Amino acid sequence: MIAIAAVDRNWAIGNKGELLISLPEDQKGVFRKYTAGNTVAFGRKTLMTFKDEKLLPKRVNIILTRNMKFEKEGAVILHNEDQLLDYQRTHPDEKIFLIGGAEVYNSMIHLCDEAIITFINEEFEADAHFPNLDKLDDWELFEVEDEVMSEKGVSFNVRHYRRVAKD
Repeated sequence: MIAIAAVDRNWAIGNKGELLISLPEDQKGVFRKYTAGNTVAFGRKTLMTFKDEKLLPKRVNIILTRNMKFEKEGAVILHNEDQLLDYQRTHPDEKIFLIGGAEVYNSMIHLCDEAIITFINEEFEADAHFPNLDKLDDWELFEVEDEVMSEKGVSFNVRHYRRVAKD
């Protein structure tokens, strides 16, 4: 699995149920580039942040929720990590991206072998964070793409991380 997220300098990803900032260059140039045609897994609260709670087009949408009665037409509904791992085993040709939110990232980052992080060179007020991969011994930064200046006036770059064996 691959985690994909946009973080600020403090590895924050959201505040009060919203993204810190919406960067069109990230959404179209990074997020869509990597996830289109693949599978995305996300929490029910993240679905609530999507416009009209519409599923992401051109992707298999997996919604992770503990609510056993939750239904969403067109989505795969899973209730725990074991079910997600079973899905991955039974769909070996699918590339699965964890796309949020904070609870999903923090509880399932250990399932990922890679992470694609849009690193925003700014700090925002936040109450939700992604695990700081720079401080985790089992992750390494292996590629940094060129910095981009957003039309919103903030710069960012895309950082690629991979899980490494612990010594």
